[in-house]
Parts: sequence; C-alpha cells; structure tokens
Amino acid sequence: MFEFLDQIFVILRHWLVSFLPAAWQQPAGVVMSVAVIVVLFPALFALTTVFERKGLARIQNRFGPNRTGPFGFFQPVADGIKSLTKEDIVPSSADAAVHFLAPVVLVVAVYMGFAVLPMGRNMVLVDMDAGLLFYFAMGASTELAVFMAGWSSRNKYSLLGAMRAVAQMISYEVVLLLSSVTVVMISGSLSLSKIVEAQNHYTWGLPHWYIFTPWGLAGFVMYAIAATAETNRSPFDLPEGESELVAGYHTEYSGFKFALFFLGEYLAMFSISGLGTTLFLGGWSAPFSWLGWVPSWIWFFSKLMMSIFVFIWMRGTLPRLRQDQLMNFAWKFVLPMCLLNLLVAALWRFLGDGWVKWAVCSGILIVAYVGMGLLEMRRGHIGPRSYRYAE
Repeated sequence: MFEFLDQIFVILRHWLVSFLPAAWQQPAGVVMSVAVIVVLFPALFALTTVFERKGLARIQNRFGPNRTGPFGFFQPVADGIKSLTKEDIVPSSADAAVHFLAPVVLVVAVYMGFAVLPMGRNMVLVDMDAGLLFYFAMGASTELAVFMAGWSSRNKYSLLGAMRAVAQMISYEVVLLLSSVTVVMISGSLSLSKIVEAQNHYTWGLPHWYIFTPWGLAGFVMYAIAATAETNRSPFDLPEGESELVAGYHTEYSGFKFALFFLGEYLAMFSISGLGTTLFLGGWSAPFSWLGWVPSWIWFFSKLMMSIFVFIWMRGTLPRLRQDQLMNFAWKFVLPMCLLNLLVAALWRFLGDGWVKWAVCSGILIVAYVGMGLLEMRRGHIGPRSYRYAE
C-alpha cells in the first residue's frame, strides 16, 4: 500500500500512456509531466497569495482578504480575471517585441528549473547528471529578462530599476552558487537525485541531512540569504521599491504582462525553495526513519511550503535595506563566509570521523562569523538598535 501511494503519480502516468502506441508513449509521458508542472505551481501560487495576504494581515493586526468567496479564497480568481481584462498599454517609444518577450522569457526560464527538481521518489522530469548546473544556467536567464523589461520600456525609472535589479541578482547569484558547491564537494555529484539519495540515510532514526553539519548549516543560511535576494523578497525587495522607483523594472507593464512578472516571482520562490530543500533538507526523504511510510512527495512539498512560510514571515517582519547596505552585505560579508565555508567543507571531508572535525569546523565558522560581524559593525558605526515611540 505504501509503495502504491508513494508512486501513485508515476503509476497513473504509465497507465495512461499504455493506451497509446509504443512510439508515442515516451513523448506523451513527458507532455503529461510538463502539463502537471505547468498547472500545479500556478495553483500553488494562487493559494500562496491568499495565505500571504492573510498572514501579513495577522502580523499587522488587520483584516486580510475576506470578501471574495468563502474566507476570501476566491480572491486570486478575481485578481486573475482583472489582469486578463485590463488594457495592455505599451509606451509609444518602447521596443514592442522586446517589451512583450521580457515577461515570457522570465516565466519560461523559471519553469525550466522545475524540470530537474526531484519532487518525490522517481518523480523528476529530467534526471540528468549535471542537473544542478542546468538549474543555475536556467536561473541566470532571469537577469536577461529583467534587463529586457527595463531597457525596452524606454523609461528612466524602469532602466534604473532594471540596472540595480541585475546588479543585485548577479551579486547574490555568486553567493547562491558558492553555497551550493559545498554540497557538490561532499556528495561528489551534480545530479540532484543523487544528492537526495546521499542524504537518505539514518542513524538512530535521525537523518543525515546536510543542514545538520557545521558546513551544511552555514551553507544553508548563506543560500537562504541569497535566495531571498534572488527572488526580490523583503528585506531585499529593492528592485520593486515602490517608494523609490515607482515599481522598478516593470513600471511600464500592465494587464496580463504585469501578472506574468508577478507569477514569475512566486514561481521563482517555489523553484529556489525546492532546490534548497533538495540540497540541504534531504529533498523528499522523511525527517525520521519511522516516518518513511509517508509518501515521499508529501515530504518534498511540506518542506517547500515551510520555506514559503518563512519568506512570508520575513516580509512582515524585516525592514527594507538601502542599496549600499545590500551590496556591501553581499560582497563584504556573505561572499567571504561562503569562500571560508568551502575550506570548512574540505576539512570536513578529510578529517575523518569523530568529534575533532565537529570542533574544528564549528570553531572556524563561529570565529569568522563573530569577527567579521564586529569588524563590519565598527566600519559602519553600527550599534545596538534603539526603539523610540512617539509621545
């Protein structure tokens, strides 16, 4: 029974394609898998927007969506209809072709990343040996789409927004890559499926997830920071700083094109959370050996949605950084910590078993974190934050 529930979607796909001629079965299976991904994640996007608006409302002590449908859950439907029916306005001086292609390129590039994510046991669309490399190659295309949007609009605010968005995304993509390299060093593979399998082991019922190691925890923290900046989420949402640049690189977009940018941002959150789950949180593996009877795809999506909850929580909690603070944080703190973590991962690999490697690796990271933090605080004249209230 467990095997059936765990592989229910794989079994269903094989059963459906079995009615087709043998030559058509493999292409039909790929088309079915792609169709599921294309439908599933926009549906999650719609639900997430409701949960986010309700969660932020609760954090800010106000009402969230509660009018459209039961408990406001039809609000995404109303928003989608509004986006489809709004007029599509293109500036007369804009490059119409590039202006149209920018949101399409963004969404397509994000969707391509889902192709290599193992969402359950035997549930990966393309299980390639260099899956991680393919994922980052597709992710790099989003910078091109953002620049296309800002440049083609022929708007100074859009161009400024695009330029600083690209600067932010390139800076933190370096961090994202380096934080993932430690996983490749330890697992010895660029295949995301093999990385999950390497973590799918247990000692005394506890998993061998990489986050439970000193280098893994440090790498996960750096990855989470870079992922937040890559997806333009608070406190790194400067490309869309409405108070500063109207709406950033998509100022001149309206209607369904703007909705595509909105969709692309949330799809990127799902994608980058799925990759973080795969690299550091064991992917589809269970958190305890005695919970192995739960279908693997449930664990993957549970971890993914927990990551989305953290994104929402941070948005309602942390204030926006300044542009200089954001770039300094990337190049002067996070990047050096990632480079140091590569050394720590190498030491972990060659120090053998025992408590010595735990003490050495943990000590190096803690000393570096405290030392660099104090140094940067002195340079920036940053002290304890004080809160004062109006009287």
